[in-house]
Amino acid sequence: MNNTIRELRARQGWSQAHLADLLKVSRQTVNAIETGRYDPSLPLAFAIARLFAQPLESIFHPDQETP
Repeated sequence: MNNTIRELRARQGWSQAHLADLLKVSRQTVNAIETGRYDPSLPLAFAIARLFAQPLESIFHPDQETP
């Protein structure tokens, strides 16, 4: 799943470690989500959306599948 977390985090001036602290996850988890190697759980996705005051759909986008 693609996402805009890196851009949202950068706008706030937050490091991955700071965002991880706010979400109560590891910095490695934040990195994996930002790079698309890990899809967050639904509760974590909602927590991210609340933190950035954005709807889920504006942060997370499904991968484009080729037919």
